[in-house]
Amino acid sequence: MAKVVAAMSGGVDSAVAAALCAQAGHEVLGVTLKLFEPGGRAKDCCGASRDANDARRAAERIGIRHRVLDMSEVFSRSVVEPFVEAYLSLRTPNPCVECNRSVKFGALLELARSWKADFVATGHYARILRKEDGSLGLFRGGDAGKDQSYFLYSLTQAELSRTLFPLGGLTKTEVRAQARALGLGVAEKPESMEVCFVPKDDYRAFLRSRAGKAARRALEPGDIRDLSGRRLGAHQGLAGYTPGQRRGLGISSSRPLYVSRLDGESNTLIVGTGEQSRRSAFRVGRVSWTGAPPPARTQVRIRHRGRLLAASWRSEDDRILVELLQGVRGVAPGQAAVFCSCDEVLGGGTIEEVL
Repeated sequence: MAKVVAAMSGGVDSAVAAALCAQAGHEVLGVTLKLFEPGGRAKDCCGASRDANDARRAAERIGIRHRVLDMSEVFSRSVVEPFVEAYLSLRTPNPCVECNRSVKFGALLELARSWKADFVATGHYARILRKEDGSLGLFRGGDAGKDQSYFLYSLTQAELSRTLFPLGGLTKTEVRAQARALGLGVAEKPESMEVCFVPKDDYRAFLRSRAGKAARRALEPGDIRDLSGRRLGAHQGLAGYTPGQRRGLGISSSRPLYVSRLDGESNTLIVGTGEQSRRSAFRVGRVSWTGAPPPARTQVRIRHRGRLLAASWRSEDDRILVELLQGVRGVAPGQAAVFCSCDEVLGGGTIEEVL
């Protein structure tokens, strides 16, 4: 029997994950993380404040202990502040990646060690499998529509060896069925698709509430121009746009136009046709591998649920240069570039520069 700390957000996935650990005979402690809410109040991980009560009731039903931990300081420092800084620097951040790296498999894993727990378990849809060479591999979840392995690329061998993903081989439908069979009150609870700390998913309002005067230029209106310099309209602040974006530009054209790049110096949003907006090379920083680095010719995914792209890579000091076999739209600084071999996640990093 192992000692397991199960992260419980108050949703159905984490509740069933905790229950499966208990059914396997482990000693389970359910933990709900209090994170962030505008105004300085703590907020339950990926849900409203009432979710702590849902998690507590689920723990009672499962028959395990439950605790609430205030991690609002580390969450604000490691996730919220970099999120705001990235947008105001005209990058497109991925807060779920950083939350997993710094909070769920950073601070929480350290706490689990201090409590002498063997594993941390979460409700992620991903799998950890032992490979032929004896190392652990991170693989896509069994439910392709719910797979979350993209957000977990920063897990190393040390972290994988102390992590459990009980839902890895299940579908969402199966998870809800398990919750109903267990009599969990969260069985039919809808899931949130928004960033948990951005009220009403209004990024611009959230950024304005936290931006200092020096950073407000990224939120000021400016021109939208095509690659020839012709003015097509006005944007509402460059921080609200991302490369490859088509919808929400507020301009009309005889052919589809996409965000090609953000020119912070002139406060101009540059748009182009689909072909003009394609990019085939970029540099990636803060790189980590789940095991051995991939071969020079590999596959990369540049957005969650995006298709796998044939690519090659090589080291450049503390970064790597990635070259795609074919150019694609939407290569955005700040987003994660995740290297894969079919269903296995090999590692990744943050896109820092698009060439």
